[in-house]
Amino acid sequence: MNDPLITIAEARDKLGQADVVFLDASWTFQGGPGFRSEGFIPGARCFDIDTVKDATSDLPHMLPSPDVFEHHARDLGINGTSRLIIYDRIGFFSAPRVWWMFRTMGHEEVRVLSGGLRAWIAEAGPVDDVPGTQWASGDFTAAFQPHRVTDRQGVLSAIETGSHSILDARPAARFAGTTPEPRPGMRSGHMPGALNLPFPSLLDADWHPTGETAPFDEAGLAADDAVITTCGSGVTACILALALERQGRIATVYDGSWSEWGRREDTPIETDKS
Repeated sequence: MNDPLITIAEARDKLGQADVVFLDASWTFQGGPGFRSEGFIPGARCFDIDTVKDATSDLPHMLPSPDVFEHHARDLGINGTSRLIIYDRIGFFSAPRVWWMFRTMGHEEVRVLSGGLRAWIAEAGPVDDVPGTQWASGDFTAAFQPHRVTDRQGVLSAIETGSHSILDARPAARFAGTTPEPRPGMRSGHMPGALNLPFPSLLDADWHPTGETAPFDEAGLAADDAVITTCGSGVTACILALALERQGRIATVYDGSWSEWGRREDTPIETDKS
């Protein structure tokens, strides 16, 4: 299995190669982390998870159907042979979500830039003021991988049967239910039996993934557990999924995450309130 991460040095060597496409996947939310750098890797194309989504859902940036995803990928000039390098301007936040989207649609040649744009700039990588704008339409064809994504019913089944451990990337206080959710109308707490692994514990101070396995052990995840990852809206759950894939473990992402689970009245919730 290829490492889903790529170093700055490796990525710089690929800049300008005809089959390599850099995607700027920068995204945040109100109250979320701010962009730490500005500009674009030369020729980078912008991939917006609030555009490439299931427009029929009232949940945020849900994975679109394969045909819709295929349409967007082709519009971005992505081919079946394209080698994708994905980054964001925070460091390592939303880029793993786009990595997971492409992996779920069957594309194998996709990697995330460790440390994102700030790390690229720190190592003297060239930067343009504007993204790329010209490319030919691509021939990308989606090959949906259903084992990489699940819905509410899949999580309920996992809780009932114990088939998967559920690993939640949200901060500890949100997981415990001792602080409100940032989105209005959400109940607080976590799914019954879920484990908590806040995503920053997998990153260093410069937003590089550390590659350490200890945080998973400390969260209580067994080495042979099948895993469903979850978070607030399905973004940082993909950070956990990518880290697990580096260990040779393919996680399933609960796409609706707490944006769906927390707003319903028929989903079971536990809290750590005394």
